[in-house]
Amino acid sequence: MAAPKRSRRKSASEHSNQAFERLAEPLRREIKVHCYRMLGSLHEAEDLVQETYLRAWRSFDSFEGGSFRAWLYRIATNACLNALASRKSAQRWLPHERAPAAVQMPDGTPATDVAWLEPYPDSGLEGIADDAPNPEARYTAREAVQLAFIATIQHLPPRQRAVLLLCDVLGWAATEAATLLGGSTASVNSALQRARETLDKRNTEDQPLKSSPVDATQKELLRRYLQAWEALNVADFAALLKEDATYVMPPTPEWYAGREAIRAFFDWALKRYEGFRLVPTGANRQPAFAAYSRASVDEPWTAHSIHVLTLERDAISTLTLFVKP
Repeated sequence: MAAPKRSRRKSASEHSNQAFERLAEPLRREIKVHCYRMLGSLHEAEDLVQETYLRAWRSFDSFEGGSFRAWLYRIATNACLNALASRKSAQRWLPHERAPAAVQMPDGTPATDVAWLEPYPDSGLEGIADDAPNPEARYTAREAVQLAFIATIQHLPPRQRAVLLLCDVLGWAATEAATLLGGSTASVNSALQRARETLDKRNTEDQPLKSSPVDATQKELLRRYLQAWEALNVADFAALLKEDATYVMPPTPEWYAGREAIRAFFDWALKRYEGFRLVPTGANRQPAFAAYSRASVDEPWTAHSIHVLTLERDAISTLTLFVKP
């Protein structure tokens, strides 16, 4: 009689695993984006998703019904908060947030002791709608993954960051966020108010968060950008920049402000390369290119950087090169 019992236990276990996969797998992409927003790092987000799903699978038998999505978000959010608490700093950076604009050429030494913000590939956003999940959300999904937004929320304390993402990005009610975070509705509303004030202040100082698909004029700009880089034509590249454009290149700590300063940097920097090849892609719901370089015609093309462009009308306002260390 023992064998049938083992068979029944095995069948029940398989049924539980199948039920978990059926509920959890469709949510994996959005949970990963949530972890990325919390952490500012694609690599950390990937690790935390694995941890979240392992924890959820192990405790699935204790799931008491209700919203499985909310239950999974609770596990993911708390895992992110624990990860942030163990960090030396809860913030990831872009170079222009740490120091004034450079006036000299860099020495080329990357700042490996700094936790830099990382890009998020658009391929990981497939199947996630660009619009807001419900009328309660303040930001669309497209806006809430752009580099400017991710960089801005890094200035929030972790709990405020979590509250803002739950309420203003996912559109949850304060009562729902309080249940998830294990606090009172009043404390969530207070944290949300402080987070909104911080974002409003920073967006006034920098630029408002906004997002829209690339139009025909901007598609032509992107074509010219690729052409200028592959021709190593700094003048044509600089002509695509706003006069007050910003150029950052993590993990290099130096950054440059203004078209002429950026042009001077590239006049200096590109002399060491024989050529570039750019492959159009997308990151953070922004136009992007994967760049490959070589120093001579005898060398193979090697990965150089990911270019993420912020466009304003018919010009580039911010160019972020995530340089391969």
